[in-house]
Amino acid sequence: MRHFIISMAVALMCAAAYAQSPEIPGDGHAMLRVDVKDNYLLLPVQEDVDNANVTVIASGDSRFAFNIRLAKEKVDYFVPLDLRHFGEEKLLLDITFHGKDLARETVGKYVCWWGIRQDDEFDTTNRERFRPAYHHTPIYGWMNDPNGMFFKDGLYHLCYQWNPYGSQWENMTWGHSVSRDLIHWESMPAVIEPDALGAVFSGSAVVDHRNTAGYGAGSVVAVYTSAGRNQTQSMAYSQDGGKTFTKFPGNPVITGEVVDFRDPKVFWNPDIERWNLILAAGQEMLIYSSADLKEWKFESSFGEGHGAHTSVWECPDLMKLNVRGTDRQKWLLICNCGGGPAGGSATQYFIGDFDGHKFTTDQKEALWMDYGKDHYATVTFDNCPEGRKIAIAWMSNWNYAGAVPTKQFRSADSLPRDLDIFEYDGKYYCGVTPSKELIALRGQRTRQPSETCEIVVDLKGNSQMELSNPKGEKVVMEYDSKAGTFSMDRTMSGDTSFSNDFPTKTVAPVHGQLKQLRIFIDRCSIEVFDSEGRMAMTNLLFPSEPYETLRSKGCKATIYQIQI
Repeated sequence: MRHFIISMAVALMCAAAYAQSPEIPGDGHAMLRVDVKDNYLLLPVQEDVDNANVTVIASGDSRFAFNIRLAKEKVDYFVPLDLRHFGEEKLLLDITFHGKDLARETVGKYVCWWGIRQDDEFDTTNRERFRPAYHHTPIYGWMNDPNGMFFKDGLYHLCYQWNPYGSQWENMTWGHSVSRDLIHWESMPAVIEPDALGAVFSGSAVVDHRNTAGYGAGSVVAVYTSAGRNQTQSMAYSQDGGKTFTKFPGNPVITGEVVDFRDPKVFWNPDIERWNLILAAGQEMLIYSSADLKEWKFESSFGEGHGAHTSVWECPDLMKLNVRGTDRQKWLLICNCGGGPAGGSATQYFIGDFDGHKFTTDQKEALWMDYGKDHYATVTFDNCPEGRKIAIAWMSNWNYAGAVPTKQFRSADSLPRDLDIFEYDGKYYCGVTPSKELIALRGQRTRQPSETCEIVVDLKGNSQMELSNPKGEKVVMEYDSKAGTFSMDRTMSGDTSFSNDFPTKTVAPVHGQLKQLRIFIDRCSIEVFDSEGRMAMTNLLFPSEPYETLRSKGCKATIYQIQI
């Protein structure tokens, strides 16, 4: 497979056989004729310029439109436009540029015209030293919220908010990956793409065992937000196990009257023998019910007077969970929002009761599922084996997600976590435990930490752990048994220059005495869990060299290599 070399000199030589002069009808406007010879048109991107709007025209008809930061002065990387989708020998790209220097003469000199080329392959070989080894990432491009997660026929399906045309947020599409073990992910073709109703924002997918929607028992039904002039909810279905989806011709299936109206989460509720759906609307959650996943009845709202209201609410989830060590059950409502305990994006939750129509709780204060800086858009898989509730989050923060020091891709997902409810000091809390599949990653014990390892720490009261490298970069973690807190200080962890919001010390309550921690390190992240699931903390880090020294006080640390 040929490799991409992102220096302009090589790009120019490689492009010679394909370079074509654009037609420039006016300021900020260009047209490029494409004689289709290969599978992909490779488009050069420059991240610090404004988006250009590109419309693909075939036989006089508009076939597809997208936004891309086409290179004006330099090339940061390439992204592919799949020419096979159009089934034509000749295409016209109608391009509108934005920003500065849009005179006709200047547009004609943009470096993109000498970088655009065709190829039969798009090389996705990793070029990023910070790409995680055992977390899910897109093979290229921007990723944010996990979407449409379900288990079927031995496979976990993970869809996600994806930009196929750059590593900044744009062109929201449902990317798609599958895994048999929640660790090793295989990238699949995108499953839901933008249409006339708008970009494809977040949503969920369910396995329709009872054929309530009429597409066959075991079909997969997705409900997602169409983000056009207004945000509405649309539906799509799959009859091949989730490989491809067909959009419902009656879309949208739910409309609303607020600007921020999105992220539907659907689940089957055996208590009422109907489907429930919860979605975010401004700073509250709206709950619906349905018999067929097409016609939805509004049931109730939740939010006023409860939790944090520092930003819009997003990405809800609602589920019944066992209370640890009892025969009781409680309902957990997940709500993702800004204004988290460490600043910016975070996942809050509420514990209460739900009768299929209305969620109720006595909880007024905000409780947080993860006290790190980089844990957001948390949602669970549908149809998990053994009735498990397995959650995955977007491992970043809107305060700096587009500025982190990677370019081939941006953002990873958190490790999978099993959820339950535990009781402490007369109150209920969400338990967050590393999923059992992670045990299989443990390799041989080693004396030194590395860029990919698990550290198991046995605590004996107040403890401190410091990870460092020869450059003097370090991460300091402390457990204060008297105060009942765990903290992580990443202010000197490595590169923090890209955002003033990044260097920080995060602090979590631990709800009891900690006995053992599990610390997962993966190139650009540290995730810390109490082994009993009473505390979780997820933080990104960008050290110039891997941390290779661990100093500890008041505890015993065992380091395991990660075997992928």
